[in-house]
Amino acid sequence: MTDRRETGERELTITRVLDAPRRLVFQAWTDPAHVTAWFGPRGFTTPMSTIAMDVRPGGTWQATMIRDDDGAEYSTGGFYIEVVEPERLVFTWGAPGDTRQESVVTVELADLDGRTEMTLHQAGFTTDDSRDSHHDGWSSALDRLTERFREATA
Repeated sequence: MTDRRETGERELTITRVLDAPRRLVFQAWTDPAHVTAWFGPRGFTTPMSTIAMDVRPGGTWQATMIRDDDGAEYSTGGFYIEVVEPERLVFTWGAPGDTRQESVVTVELADLDGRTEMTLHQAGFTTDDSRDSHHDGWSSALDRLTERFREATA
């Protein structure tokens, strides 16, 4: 597990090794039936009814994370810039309708002989606080994803 906040650049990079083949990890990012199970930090749920994905360059995506304790909703979405199945996704991230704070997420999946090294990189934050809160949220969500695959192989 590697986590980096790149000070001065307002970027973040998080790496995880998952006990799953690359094609399945790619599906975890692109199939709402998989996304609903892990997307969002601990203490949040992302109902499948709030997830829409048109996984192709120029296609859009959206999801709403709901905080479990008070029901507060956090909608996010964007469009796909690059889709190379099963190795790479590049998409924008932001609040629907607000491009002022849009960032770009790159997910790269490397085959490790049946396991997958996943590297998430996000760039384009307007503040250090925004970068740090996204780092914490992604770290928690990716921990959930890692645990999901670990449980499936146990």
